[in-house]
Amino acid sequence: MTTTTNGKKQQVNTTTDIVPVSVGKGGLFGQVVSHLVGKAVPYAAPWAGAYTLPPLAGFATNTMWGDTALEAGLASAGLGLGGVALAAVTWQVAGGNNKFRKFRRAQATASVAAGMGWLTCATAAGPFGHPMMDLWLLGGGVFAASWNIRQLMRNAHDETEQVEEKGGFGKIAEAIGLEKLRVKSAKGNGKGMVTVPVEIPAGKTIEDVQAAMPKLAAAAHIPASGAIVKSNPDDAADATLHLRVADLLKDGVAFIPPIRLGMLPNEPLPLGLYADGEDFIINPFDAAILQHLLVMGVTGAGKSEFARGLLAHFMTRRKVSVMLIDCSKGRQSVGHIKHGLDVFISDLREAKQLLKALPAAIKARGDVLADEGLDQWEPKSKLNAVVLWAEEAADLADFDELDNIARAARSVGIWLVISLQRATWTNVSTDVRANLQAAACFGVDEASDAGFCLPDSVTDAGAVPAWGSSRPGYAFATGMGIDQDRWTMEWRSGLTDRRELADLVTAGTPYRDPLDDTTANALGLVYANRTHRGTNRVNTDVSELPPIAQPRRELPEAGPVQELTADQEDAMAMEIEDAYDEVMGMIPADPEPDAPYANLDIDDPMPEDAEDVEMAFTQQEKLPTEEARRLLAEQIHQWAEGNQLTFSPAECTPVTVAAGRKRAWLQGELARLVKEGVLRNERHGEYDIVRSPLVPA
Repeated sequence: MTTTTNGKKQQVNTTTDIVPVSVGKGGLFGQVVSHLVGKAVPYAAPWAGAYTLPPLAGFATNTMWGDTALEAGLASAGLGLGGVALAAVTWQVAGGNNKFRKFRRAQATASVAAGMGWLTCATAAGPFGHPMMDLWLLGGGVFAASWNIRQLMRNAHDETEQVEEKGGFGKIAEAIGLEKLRVKSAKGNGKGMVTVPVEIPAGKTIEDVQAAMPKLAAAAHIPASGAIVKSNPDDAADATLHLRVADLLKDGVAFIPPIRLGMLPNEPLPLGLYADGEDFIINPFDAAILQHLLVMGVTGAGKSEFARGLLAHFMTRRKVSVMLIDCSKGRQSVGHIKHGLDVFISDLREAKQLLKALPAAIKARGDVLADEGLDQWEPKSKLNAVVLWAEEAADLADFDELDNIARAARSVGIWLVISLQRATWTNVSTDVRANLQAAACFGVDEASDAGFCLPDSVTDAGAVPAWGSSRPGYAFATGMGIDQDRWTMEWRSGLTDRRELADLVTAGTPYRDPLDDTTANALGLVYANRTHRGTNRVNTDVSELPPIAQPRRELPEAGPVQELTADQEDAMAMEIEDAYDEVMGMIPADPEPDAPYANLDIDDPMPEDAEDVEMAFTQQEKLPTEEARRLLAEQIHQWAEGNQLTFSPAECTPVTVAAGRKRAWLQGELARLVKEGVLRNERHGEYDIVRSPLVPA
């Protein structure tokens, strides 16, 4: 800008010269002085008080009560008691828990006590003599300087001052009883997650902090599961608080398709998103130990959606066979992708037969892996990996059977997934749960229910999906190759479209390998006569798949086995019925219900003829060995045709009687058939049919 000085114009810089021109001569010095005075005034108060109040108060009390020794003594005693009381009040009201507040409490109490002590003595001795004046001058300066130092530290934002350091979170922490918690710098990821490192004070534990998480969630106006605190395994006083202040998953998560078709079973499976925006990925077959999975959640919590996404991924891969048992919903959940299932069972009897046949398959697979020099299944094995998903498995087998399967299946590459609503001890025993080392817990109605599925370390941290069915697809998961730091992070499974998923599974057909021969042969008729057969690279068109195995009538010596026509099948059924009636007609009726031999079983000893019995028990004519064996083989063949693959020795009574044989003969024949691989005897009193004895192995 342009100014005029002594009649001359000159250019003035507006940024550097405007201040002296506007304030005039001496203006800058005045402003500096004013600024310094303003800064010094707050620090002058302790000095003014220290050097004015004590002498004035001492002069007043000495003038009033210092004339006589009695008055001075009584006044000093009263002031001394008053000083003690005033110091006690100061100590009480100047409370605090951190080191800085404790020091302030001691400083204030000492200042009050020192001032009242000096006043008590000055009342009797006078304030202006020695040594009272010396104590006043020295003590007043120390008093004022100590409070000035405190003011300087406070204005410098001393980090030991807890309230100043913690800010907004500090106020919340104090409101819920965590005022002693030392909070470090909080960090947000920009995706709704805030991470807060905390230091647990002496006398407290991580459990004390975890117990306050529901209060913290309520104070922060976030869901109860949105406040998680995890301890440092290397330092019990160190913990990390995770707050989910925004829900990025509430609008749904899109299904993540495989990056390519034909991958191996031990490659990662992306199945959803975590609350912090990272992909939710599992890799069960790549873990050091294959961990069976327990899936739990109430109806409508999202278990079926999760199952469809997981199974569809495996259906696009090679060297893996997927089996599903669902006797509750049947085709409702996976009907649109059932062509990718190698085994799909919705019949309770067929499901039980498969589970009973599994131990033999596990043993056979173990022998193959041993010959291959493998301690557990790997992709280089000639065996397929197997995924067996069982809905409400407690209704399919007893606890001991499930426990044996879970313990043995892990090392042979059979991944067992059990899905149910509540994994209580009445549904799944503790032994079975111990072998289900991975978990995916969706919404539950009661917070305590989550403890049946998730580890204690997860639920103790606050990761409890107690939202029922109100947040479908949300869950917590452990195991399956998931980093342990992620066990307490909420995630949501991807939403699938029925048509898109069906097309994806169809596209994976050329890559799906049929079940390996070792496992298929070990499962026997349970697998051969399965009611559902999916597509694979061997048969890519459902219409061209071979029909379900038909009954075989030809005997081993009758030549090659041929398929029966419908008329032949009906004729054979009539012949079997006639033969059955003929055999049953050979069994003598019970003439006397109360006779010693009434209700005899094949395993019971034959009674001796009593003297008072007029009718003697006559044994059926003993048939030659080959004919007797033929009768037994035909009976077993008939059961196999009707898909009755389990029987007890008592059910062979008609055949044994018709053959004119006894218990010992039947036991020997059954043992022979077990040795030949026709039958399997793994439970007391029951035999499983592996194949028909009339069909060549």
